Amino acid sequence: MSRCLVIAAAQYPLDELQSEAQYEDKISHWVDDALAADAKLLVFPEYGAMELAALAGPEVAADLQGAIDAVSERMELQAAVHAKLAAAHGVTIVAASGPVRHGDGSATNVARVFHPSGKVGEYAKLMMTPWERDPWKVRAGAASGLQVFDLGFARVGLVICYDIEFPLLSRALAEAGAEIILAPSNTETEHGYWRVRTGCMARALENQVYTVHSPTVGPAPWCPPVEMNVGAAGVYAASDKGFPAGGVMALGELNKPQWVFAEVDLDLLAEVRQSGGVQTYNHWYEQPGAGPFPGARVTDLT
Repeated sequence: MSRCLVIAAAQYPLDELQSEAQYEDKISHWVDDALAADAKLLVFPEYGAMELAALAGPEVAADLQGAIDAVSERMELQAAVHAKLAAAHGVTIVAASGPVRHGDGSATNVARVFHPSGKVGEYAKLMMTPWERDPWKVRAGAASGLQVFDLGFARVGLVICYDIEFPLLSRALAEAGAEIILAPSNTETEHGYWRVRTGCMARALENQVYTVHSPTVGPAPWCPPVEMNVGAAGVYAASDKGFPAGGVMALGELNKPQWVFAEVDLDLLAEVRQSGGVQTYNHWYEQPGAGPFPGARVTDLT
């Protein structure tokens, strides 16, 4: 029997929240909608946690560093909500990333993976965009944080937005066993959206993996750091036998809040790596100058 699962990728709007209860209710409704489609892996976008800044009031949410502080202070609230839902429903949830302030005053862009076992994985973005470097002053995470999460039913790699545009990160995840690479994003223009989408499709082709793109969508004028969000969620595969010719497994409507669902077959993926029309995964090191480089570690969340 094939190893198949339904993945849900969120096109997620940022709301000007009025209370913690409203936030928990919103996330719960989104999870319920994904469960109705039998999704087993739910993915929320990069900087989706920025809506938590609204809970500190409009003046704080409108100030860049104030918003970063406010979100960082509420990431444990986010963790509690997602951990409860993952355990209650037996699903794995990749929560929206957000800035986490550290003791030295620096911040990193962190996404967490909540498994129904109660275990939690964490990844801090490695490749920072120009605006994250300045004025956001968000620094890169540690290279040792690159990892594959063993969910029991699948081995999943996680990168964040700009990360997917750099092929060696995804290659390290694929070599460590990733069958699915997740790429939550936050982009303010169609140019940015297409860069991430193109990166997802290229990484799926190169590594013969599924890639999953989950973006923030719509305006959030109350929080200038993320005041405009453009994107469409998508799930992509290698363009080979058994898959759509263009490699697009599922694609959302641009800028519309919604879940995008795709059923993926992990056994088919393994078959294509060995006997597809091309074997890009196996032939990687035939490229001049292609290897070797430090790999990713594996984290068991079961």
